Amino acid sequence: MPFELRILGSCSATPAWGRHLSSQILEAGNQLFLIDCGEGTQFQLLNYKVKLRRIAHVFISHLHGDHYLGLTGLLSTMSLQGRKDDLHIHAPKGLDEILTSHFRYSETFLSYKIIFHIVDPLTSGQVYEDELIEVINIPLKHRVSCCGYLFREKPKKHKLKVEALPGGLPYEKFISLKLGEDIEHNGRFYANEELTYGPRKSCSYAYCSDTIYLERIIPIIEGVDLLYHESTFTEEFSERATYTGHSTAKQAATIADKANVGQLLLGHFSTRFKDLTPLLVEAQEVFDNSHLAIEGKIFEVLAE
Repeated sequence: MPFELRILGSCSATPAWGRHLSSQILEAGNQLFLIDCGEGTQFQLLNYKVKLRRIAHVFISHLHGDHYLGLTGLLSTMSLQGRKDDLHIHAPKGLDEILTSHFRYSETFLSYKIIFHIVDPLTSGQVYEDELIEVINIPLKHRVSCCGYLFREKPKKHKLKVEALPGGLPYEKFISLKLGEDIEHNGRFYANEELTYGPRKSCSYAYCSDTIYLERIIPIIEGVDLLYHESTFTEEFSERATYTGHSTAKQAATIADKANVGQLLLGHFSTRFKDLTPLLVEAQEVFDNSHLAIEGKIFEVLAE
């Protein structure tokens, strides 16, 4: 099950040069996951013809406005469109209070239920799972509590080598084989690889929002197929990056290289860069398979 990632916004702090604020849509199977929701996100969703009713889960990295201020308008639009299905919002503590207060004072009554899931930005753990994927939060270090998210397809089952299967195999043995287990049948031991083909590698995507250079995230994102890592500045502004709690393109590429990821996406660009080429060049000097998170572009996440 490949993932598809569409970039909705890639600018930091304020919109500029035709770029919008942080937001992405990840499609996994028949589900859409909204990742961050900066101001103007719903316009981008309309622009790219994304069906709002398909979004069941929203993941917010932190409570700086350029990552969540688009939510109130989007949630209101969903209600005006007659949404009935629950909407799950995963975020650090405080967003639930902000949104609840807004709707209370504006006397806005949504047509659906919002279920808030408080994410601990200090500890990594599973924050969501279904039968196909799981989501792990990634503790980051910024000026406020902040976390990223790792979206990982659950392990696939082994495929049976029909021509190699012994006769009279009971149903429970088929299940064991598909789960990768060895079996015994009629007094004989069978190693799993004798009777099955190994499963296809599962897809994975890691979203690392605002953070300083932070090597402690490497064990969490090790080997992911696609890594988005903020790259607000070039090395020329490395002191500014540290002061503001951000990373340079070179630092993002260094994390990608050390974590042995498949591809790197650069984003959260400072408004001082109208031309993004210097960021890309800087990253590719360290990690060749680096790309810019250009708005509207779709990146297919394939397991290598």
